[in-house]
Parts: sequence; C-alpha cells; structure tokens
Amino acid sequence: MELRLLGPVEINVGGRWLDLGPPQQRAVLAALAVDAGRPVMLRTLIDRVWDEAPPIGAKPALYAHITRIRQALELTERGDGDPPARLVRRAGGYLLEVEPDQVDLRRFRRLVAAARDPNRGDPERVDLLHAALDLWRGVPLADLPGEWAARMRDSWQKQRLDAVVQWAYAELRLGRSDEVIGSVRDLAADNPRAEPLIGVLMRAFVAAGRGAEALDCYTAARARLVQELGVEPGSDLRAVYAAVLRGDLGQGRPRQPVAGAGAPAPSPVARALPAQLPADVNAFTGRADELAELDGLLADAEQPEVAGEPTAVMIAAVSGTAGVGKTALAVRWAHRTRARFPDGQLYVDLRGYDPEQPMPAGDALAGFLTALGVAGDEIPATVDDRAARFRTEVSSRRLLVMLDNAATVDQVRPLLPGAPSCFVIVTSRDSLAGLIARHGAHRLDVDLLPAPDALSLLRRLLGARVVAEPAAAATLAEQCARLPLALRVAAELAASRPSTPLGQIVSDLADNRHRLDLLDAGGDRHTAVRAVFSWSYRHLPAQAARAFRLLGLYHGPDLDTQIAAALTDTSLDSARQLLDLLARAHLIQPARRYPADPGRYGMHDLLRAYATQLASAEDAE
Repeated sequence: MELRLLGPVEINVGGRWLDLGPPQQRAVLAALAVDAGRPVMLRTLIDRVWDEAPPIGAKPALYAHITRIRQALELTERGDGDPPARLVRRAGGYLLEVEPDQVDLRRFRRLVAAARDPNRGDPERVDLLHAALDLWRGVPLADLPGEWAARMRDSWQKQRLDAVVQWAYAELRLGRSDEVIGSVRDLAADNPRAEPLIGVLMRAFVAAGRGAEALDCYTAARARLVQELGVEPGSDLRAVYAAVLRGDLGQGRPRQPVAGAGAPAPSPVARALPAQLPADVNAFTGRADELAELDGLLADAEQPEVAGEPTAVMIAAVSGTAGVGKTALAVRWAHRTRARFPDGQLYVDLRGYDPEQPMPAGDALAGFLTALGVAGDEIPATVDDRAARFRTEVSSRRLLVMLDNAATVDQVRPLLPGAPSCFVIVTSRDSLAGLIARHGAHRLDVDLLPAPDALSLLRRLLGARVVAEPAAAATLAEQCARLPLALRVAAELAASRPSTPLGQIVSDLADNRHRLDLLDAGGDRHTAVRAVFSWSYRHLPAQAARAFRLLGLYHGPDLDTQIAAALTDTSLDSARQLLDLLARAHLIQPARRYPADPGRYGMHDLLRAYATQLASAEDAE
C-alpha cells in the first residue's frame, strides 16, 4: 500500500486506487496521515479540516468521514486477512496504524535524513536524494482547500527545497554542474526567497564557466526580494555574490561541506523566513501617538544591555474596547517596521473573543514551529515541549511575534520567546495585568478616535459627501462613538445608499434601540458591531454580566462605586470589584471629566445601547 500526500491525496493498494470520496473526506485522511502512528486529538482533526470556522455539525460529519475511511481500508485486506492500514479510536481522538514507509511524506523524510549521514559518499547521497525527490508528484495536498492544507504545503515545499540544495551540492562535488543548472534554474526562479537555492545555482554557473549568468541570477533574485519584501538578500547569498565578483569560487568542484560533516549546508528549512502578517488596513487614520510609542519601545529593545542587567524580550500589550482598532494599529506598525526584523514575522489570531473556542497555545505553537521550518513529525507532543522548542528555534533570530486577540495571560505565556532579539506585540480586550506584572510588558491602551481623526476617517471612506455635509458627518462620528469599526460599518451603510443624504442616515441612526440593527454589516459576525460586543460580554461571569446590563440603564455622564452598588444591589466592595472587572474587559472606561478620581467610569453610546438591549431581553421589568 502507498498513501500519497505529495500531490493529490491518494491511496494505492496492489496497483488499485481507492475511492477516497469528496475533498473533505480526503482532508480527514490527510489530517490523520501526517501523524501516522500517533494519535490525533478530535479537536485537532476538526481544526485541520475546517480551519477556524467549523460548522455546527462538525463532529457528526467527522465521524461519518472516519467511518467511510475505515470501511475503505478494511476492503483492502492482504493475503493474511489483515488490512494494510487500520484506523483505530484512541482516548480523545484517532490513530492511523500504517507502516511509516507506506506514507510518501514519511519515506521522503527518511531518505533525506539518510542522505545527511556523513559516512555516505556523494554517489550514494545523490541516489538517496533523487529517490526522495522522485516521490513528489506536484503540489502536495493539491486537491484540499483550507488554511491547514496551505500551511502544510508551504512547510513541505521548504523541505523539498532543502533536499534539492543537498542534492545540488552533492552533484557539484561530482562535477555535474550541467545537471544542477538544468534542474534548479526554473525552481530558483519560482522561489526567489529560497536563498540557498539561488546560491547553489550561482555556484553551478561558475563551475560551468558561466560566471556572467551567475551574476544575472543574483541580480534577478535581489530585485524580486526588494520589490516584494523590501529587504536585501541575506549575508550568505551576498557572500556568494561577492566571491563570484572576486573570482574566488573558481571552477570545478565546490568545497561546500556536507550536512553532518562539519558545518551544515545552507538550508531554507533551517532558516525559514516566515512573513505571516495580515494585510494592512485600507484608509488607516490617526494613531500617531500610539505608533510613536511603539517605535520608542522598539528603539529601547534595540539598545545594548544596560549596567550589566540581562536584557529581556520586549513585549507590547495593546488593549482596548471591542472595535477600537487594536489589531489595525498593531498590523500597521508591524508593516512599517518589518524591515527591522530580517528573520521574519510570526502572526497568530488566538481567537480569544471570537464565537469559536479560543485557540489552544499548543496549536499556536505548532503553527509557529511549522512556519519556522520544523518538520511535522519533529514537533513535540506537549505544550511545554513545544514552547521549549519554539524558544530554541527563535533564540538567535531577529523576529517580530504578533499575538492577536488574546483572551488571557495563560494563553499568551507559552508563546513568548526567551530571546531579547525578538519583539512581541499582543492585542487583547483584557488589560492582561499579569503579563505586565510578571513579564514586564508595556501597556498601550487604545482609546476612541479623537473627533478630528474620526471625521478624517469618514472623509477618506466617503469623500465629497462628508465635505458637503460636515455637520451631519460630525454627528455620525459621535453616533458611532468614534469607534473605527462602527465608523467603517456606517460608511459602508452610507455607500450602499449613494443617493441618501448623510443627514437622513443620521436620522435613521438617532434611535439607540435601532442603531445597532443598522450597524450589522450585513450580518457579518466578525464585523457587526453588536456581534463584536457580544464576544466580550460572553466572557463575563454571571454577576459581572448582570452589572454590565444594569449599568447601561444609568444615563448620567459617568458613575462611581456608590451608584454601581445601588444599581446592582450589592456592597461597595462587591461593586468596586465588578467595576474593576468590567474596566479590565474594556466594557466601561475611566471617566475623562474627573482625571483625579480613578473611581469614576463611563460607557460610550454604542456599549450603552447594547447593554440596554440586553437588560430589556434578559432582566425582569
């Protein structure tokens, strides 16, 4: 039997191809096959098959797919009556029992590892790597959709490039430069970020007496790196370029050492350069002070060690209420500064306040390790071991790590690098006090947009209509509580009614009871203002949730502990604790009218409208 992942997902038994069913069923098989011989937890299977948006019936669908896969395997019995593979239940998940070499991915990795043995000669090494590369039948998991399949494709392609580099050096040591040029030239053109591949191709050109083409190869690769990433080639590739210019490489057999025999050959897997930042936000407006504060933190992190004290990893904790633009701010700053992180940028949405379950730290670490080039079967099983491996992988790298939408400090802590060469930026609706107290994070609270910036954002989104009706635009900004998310949803509402004056839209939004209905972004649960607020509300304990609802009924400009105690019919101490909890969740804000009195809080109009609706629906008259 052969189970193939390095191309379309297929199973061949004795020359007969099995019917593996629809793409989703093949995705289940692939999700099990990558960890063949090891149990895969149910939650992990669901995440691999449906990514971050599993349907309500995900578990029944998964069970049905597993049943059909098991039946297909049981129909392929060998002569001794046993199937060549078994799918068995284990505590909390499933295990695919199969010989490792029956999975092409596992066989590929075994052959590549064997070729690294320093006791092997180059002819044997070439044969092993050639056999490994022959297992590739195109794009891995080619017929599977989804983010997990995309991540696996990216990781495995890096491993393939690593094997090609090893093969090319072995061929060059055997004097076969033409073989290398013929096989590597097109691959290098398609992978300009795989600098070791570019380097070995340049060496092959020089060995073949074609030095000018080696220089052209470098020039083309550098142009694409600068254009696409805004960075120069790394030091290893620049060193090869300089050697070509000086004529130091010469012709004939290169003396590049074999991996495992002295210094390792360059490897795109060993120094994978993740570039995981989400796209920057269109029409980003304001936040100059916040961006400057982050710039200052980065400048401090880049200072040398002071007074002999150990330099800790710099952590910026960006917090604020739902819809205030925390992620937009962090992503804008990350794009501005990514050139200062030459070893890449890691990003994960921890889904701390999404409708789905928060992402476990172990899954986030697995994604990071994959992006850093760690093979799937080398990723440790436990969270602690994964965290330790992650700290090892990034210990000498200049990396930006962005942890978006965190729910708790416990979710963040395993994802923190240990090296001061890394910079971490965390966004959360929680104040993450433990991250600041224990890990020395720097808090950056993101407030509502100032009125001029809110108007400027509307102007960028709606253009001349804001200029034509400045008073209506100013009122619209206040109706949206100067929240960037609400402003963008309101702008989309106005754009969908091009012939309606802004004044009429302002009138439609005047009634607080219906305002949230109009700002529903077409029902998009990730954008509708009410839905986004609800994710924060659902995380509250019952008593705090009740307090939030009742506070929305109070229409004074701000309130204190005594008012909160009266509204909730609790003691002053209990009311103070409830206010602290709501403030940490950014569902209430310190009152700006009394900066000298930290015990007074307010609630912007959209949160008040949401709290009032909840009180009407859930509390007795």
